Amino acid sequence: MIATPDLIDSLAANMKPVRRLRPPLVRAACWLLLAALVVALLAVSQGMRSDLMPRLCDPAFAVGMAGAVMTGVLAAVAAFLVSLPDRSRSWLLLPAPAAVIWLSNIGYQCLMPWISMGPDGVSVGEATRCLATLVLTSLPLSLAMLVMLRYAAPLRPTAVTLMGSLSVAAITATALSLFHAGDATAMIIMFNFGAAAMFLGLGGLFGRRMFEWIAPRADIS
Repeated sequence: MIATPDLIDSLAANMKPVRRLRPPLVRAACWLLLAALVVALLAVSQGMRSDLMPRLCDPAFAVGMAGAVMTGVLAAVAAFLVSLPDRSRSWLLLPAPAAVIWLSNIGYQCLMPWISMGPDGVSVGEATRCLATLVLTSLPLSLAMLVMLRYAAPLRPTAVTLMGSLSVAAITATALSLFHAGDATAMIIMFNFGAAAMFLGLGGLFGRRMFEWIAPRADIS
């Protein structure tokens, strides 16, 4: 039977150096830069909506856009912070004020009398473009966050995934408002709110499994 000092020496001899994770704020900033790049590339390929500048003069639209952007930024920061075991779960409340403003604005639009589907209903072409924007924005950002958090997030998979999903949903909603006219129509509201609900629901249900799949326990032990 091997002696304890010999066992310790043999284990220490086979240890490999572990690269420390960058600070959470640095990693959050890198992810947000990627999000800005994705939105910029979509702007080049699809073009901004023709009435964007006049709409930004509308206080309701401007406040809603600001709320969505701030929700995306703060939720991303919260995701990277709570992924570490030494950080308080209170950081989960960081995006709450911005999220309230964003979701309240969506509710305000739902109650306004000028929301309508229009005499021709929902355009299939516009609906397809909205869906394409949603996928092209959310898919790379979700995968990037999953990879960047694969080693730390398994400690708190549900909380981290919910924050990441909220961030992706808010940035996706921002992209939809930037590129597609008719932000006050029921169709755009459905995409905005539906995207948030979908990402949050999937994140809560499958967050732990996703992180276990991309970062097996054997790799992080």
